[in-house]
Amino acid sequence: MSKRGYSQLRKGRFSELNRVYFVTAVTQNRRVVFDDLALGRTLVHALVTEQSRGELHSLAFVVMPDHLHWLVQLKNGADLSRCIQRTKSCSARKLNAQLGRAGRFWQKGFHDHALREEEDLVNFARYLVANPLRAGLVASVRDYPLWDAIWV
Repeated sequence: MSKRGYSQLRKGRFSELNRVYFVTAVTQNRRVVFDDLALGRTLVHALVTEQSRGELHSLAFVVMPDHLHWLVQLKNGADLSRCIQRTKSCSARKLNAQLGRAGRFWQKGFHDHALREEEDLVNFARYLVANPLRAGLVASVRDYPLWDAIWV
């Protein structure tokens, strides 16, 4: 997609108070990083830090080896793009330092889906945290350390 096409696509992004969004962010070149538990926990810490700002409420997340799925609800007039950018920037600095490297850590942008009111959040969160199971990384979701959901 051309740069112009990408920017046109992003123009449709709208941050709505109390809306729940499913967000996916991917490492640069889909580099497998989060198979290292310490690196995965660094990303989880960045998610917790972003929530502590009071602009979003983290409902569920799963950190996969090369990407993040995050279910968030916006609060206090927050801007989804700004929240995700802060999280990616903060985590990139810390992760690059841990890896002893520099440069882009995350792919540009992120994918988001605004959930409709009729979508069942609990079932959506269950589907989200079951990603490691479907990917064949574990035999049970309980065996995967890098996920959380408010309903559990």
